[in-house]
Amino acid sequence: MMVEDLKARRPYRKSLRVKAVASHPGVWEMTWSWPDGRATFSYGPEVKPGERHVVWRRVGGHEIFREP
Repeated sequence: MMVEDLKARRPYRKSLRVKAVASHPGVWEMTWSWPDGRATFSYGPEVKPGERHVVWRRVGGHEIFREP
């Protein structure tokens, strides 16, 4: 789903629950399962021209927000 949205250059679908991490500019969070399906990511330089490059930072439960 995330890759489809990126390739279509549209906002992420609501079911992915993607939002910015308030205290860390440039870091995003995604929640896919309650309570422990969480990940943080950022965007890196393009690897393939014209495609956004996602850099996965942390995956796990609520503890990932200590150092997102």
